[in-house]
Order: sequence, then structure tokens, then C-alpha cells
Amino acid sequence: MMGPVRLALQYVLSLIFIVQMYLMMAIMAVVFLPWALISPAGAFAACQSFCLWVRFTARWLIGLKTEIRGTPPRDAVLVAAKHQSFLDILLIFSAMPRPRFIMKRELIWTPILGQYALRIGCIPVNRGRRGAAIKQMLADVASGKDKGGQLTIYAQGTRVAPGVKAPYKIGIGALYQELGQDCVPVATNVGVFWPRHGILRKPGVAVVDFLPRIPAGKPLPEFMAELEQAVETRSDALLTEAGFRPDAT
Repeated sequence: MMGPVRLALQYVLSLIFIVQMYLMMAIMAVVFLPWALISPAGAFAACQSFCLWVRFTARWLIGLKTEIRGTPPRDAVLVAAKHQSFLDILLIFSAMPRPRFIMKRELIWTPILGQYALRIGCIPVNRGRRGAAIKQMLADVASGKDKGGQLTIYAQGTRVAPGVKAPYKIGIGALYQELGQDCVPVATNVGVFWPRHGILRKPGVAVVDFLPRIPAGKPLPEFMAELEQAVETRSDALLTEAGFRPDAT
């Protein structure tokens, strides 16, 4: 528990951290733009460099260390992750050689971020009726299969605060069946330190943990149950490790 003076200082440092982070995003986007236009490798290099910068400055400015545990995949697999804040995106991206994400279509209009996301092969999906959204997602994935890499989807469909339970969306199951690939679950506790909203970033150790893969070809209900059990159990353990108490929220 931080005292009032320490808390005020942490707010100031958090604000400085956030401002410099987005400033560096803009600078790197411009510096890497010629290479990114020529080749997706340039866009990947820009994004990886930005991830490393954020991890370095988070530790230096706000005392937030980051750890990647488990074995990040390097082959073509489906990655099903828990999503708590922008930080887990950065950590997951920095851990794999060719990650690309299923993302909300609105994000393609986000300056810098949206265009680089498209350049590295992220797949925008319209939100709407569940059936129509799933059909569109499968069609978009099928049209981009030749890109390979590690296709990452947030299994609950949105950011979920620590300690909050939310259902796992059927879209992850549809992708698992369509792609016929192994699935790598990913647990995290980043939301304890870097929340969905607000300025304050807390010191500590934020973790993403790549869990043992679920082999391709399992029946859908069995896959969904195994995925949720693996991710939620491990995420709860990581929250406890971080000192999170549900009754304190």
C-alpha cells in the first residue's frame, strides 16, 4: 500500500511514462515507415522495437518489470489469450516471431496503430450479431492463411479486469476447428499493474505465461472447457502472486 506522497509521485511518473510512450510510438512509426512500406518485415521491426522500448521505460520510470514465462510458439498456431490491458498485447507480441491479432475493425482508423496492424497481417472484424461476426472472421482468416505466423485472439472478446469473470466466446472454438492447428493458451496478471482505464501504473512484476498447447482436433466442447480451465486457473494464480485481492477492488 503506497502512502499519499508515494502515490502522488507514482501518478506523476505514470503520466510521464504514458506521454513519452505515445510520443515514441509516433517517432518510431515515422522512422520505420519507408521500410514498412517496402516490406512487412519493416512493420514487424517497428512494432518489436516499440514493445522493447515500452518494457524498458516501464521498468525505469514506474518500477514495472515484465516477464514472459512458458514457451512462446514459433510455428503456425492459434494463440488464445486473456486480455486485461494494452500491456498484454505488447508482451505477447514481443514474445513471438510473427504474431498477428484478431482485432476490432474500428482500430484500423486509429492513427499509426491501425495502419501498422494491417501491415503485419492483423485481421479486423466487425462487431455485430454473433453469427455474422463469426462468419466474417472465418472468411477473413481463410483469405489470409498464407501469411502463417501466430494468429492471436482474445478468448473473452474484450479486456476483462482482474477478478472479473466473463464468458469465453465461441469464436475461438470456430477458429480452432477451421484452422486445424494446435492452440496455445496464454494467462496474465498485467491488469493489476496496468489497468484498462486511468493513468496510474503500479510497480511490480507483470507476467504473461504461455501454457502447454492444446492439440488440434479435439471436440469443440472439450476444447472450450480445457482452454478456459487452463487460462483462468493460471491467471488466478498469477493474480495471487501479484498480491491481488478481489475484495480490495
